[in-house]
Amino acid sequence: MNSILVSTVIFTMMSAIFALLLTIADRTVNNYGEVKITINDEKELNVKGGSSLLSTLIEEKIFIPSACGGKGTCGYCKVEVQDGGGPILATELPFMSEEDLANHKRLSCQCKLKQDIKIHIPEELFNVREYDAVVENITDLTETIKLLRFRLPEGAEISFKPGQYVQLKAPLYEGNDEEVYRAYSIASSPSNKKFLELVIGYVPQGIATTYVHRHLEIGDPVYINGPFGDFYYQDNDREMVMAATGTGVAPILSLLNYMKENDIKRKARFYFGAKKPEDLFMLDYFKELEETMYDFKFIPSLSRVTEEDNWTGEVGRVDKAINKFLEDGDNKEAYLCGNAPMIDSVVQVLTSKGIPEELIYYDKF
Repeated sequence: MNSILVSTVIFTMMSAIFALLLTIADRTVNNYGEVKITINDEKELNVKGGSSLLSTLIEEKIFIPSACGGKGTCGYCKVEVQDGGGPILATELPFMSEEDLANHKRLSCQCKLKQDIKIHIPEELFNVREYDAVVENITDLTETIKLLRFRLPEGAEISFKPGQYVQLKAPLYEGNDEEVYRAYSIASSPSNKKFLELVIGYVPQGIATTYVHRHLEIGDPVYINGPFGDFYYQDNDREMVMAATGTGVAPILSLLNYMKENDIKRKARFYFGAKKPEDLFMLDYFKELEETMYDFKFIPSLSRVTEEDNWTGEVGRVDKAINKFLEDGDNKEAYLCGNAPMIDSVVQVLTSKGIPEELIYYDKF
């Protein structure tokens, strides 16, 4: 018994000593002091070293796109590091093309500030702002998907292109001990500068989606920054082929809202993929668009229907419906939003019909 007690005491003491050594190491070996960030050869920031470039820029109110909260799993937070970034890490390589490597791109979430660093970022990121908005309305579209409306503070406005996205900040809450940002496409029209609408689905164990679905209530304050993204409406006279699954409907809604409000006369077809009839939503709204827009058709397709569902519409994945109805790619362009397998399968159909890849715009998530 005494030997067990002595062993426990020794183990506890060793653990305490080890923790102390780690603390000392963090304050000495990993203490990089103050470092300077030079941005676009114009702006200089003097900051504390040791943190990631991404988190440090966020603290300085310069918001770099990041869909994974700085975990190094989305590849969105690329910046050009011209000097002082150190060698590229193995965690970054899967997200880098040969062009990225040649242009000295780095994932800002993986690049640690250990010395003075010189970077280049798109000028439009200086126009990104953070808004302390308020939840104005929450609508359950399905059991796992919500439509949320956020009112911006008095006097504040946001300008964006239909199709772009913002980042929503998930704060600390019971069961979550870290603040993270997650990217969500804007569903509302850019003509409404006083509020934003987002479509957010629940992902089990998802930090941000759990916050939205389990904790967020009408009247709660939220923090949103943006806009971001190069997926947006292209102004021309081509016929539009739109496709989405689940929450991928959000940027398509923004495009359609914009077109309706501006009485844009373009032929458009929206193919929406779901599994079961209960996964469909806003059907009355899409019917209204069919009746009021210039030449718009809504074509839902279900992949897991049974005889009991009494479904009389299209059956199969969304690429099957597109292959059925799209005759050719002449004078057409496409807007797609959904998961990678869905995007890849639809792109294959569209290119086989003759739509050039440079006219296929998509947002994978």
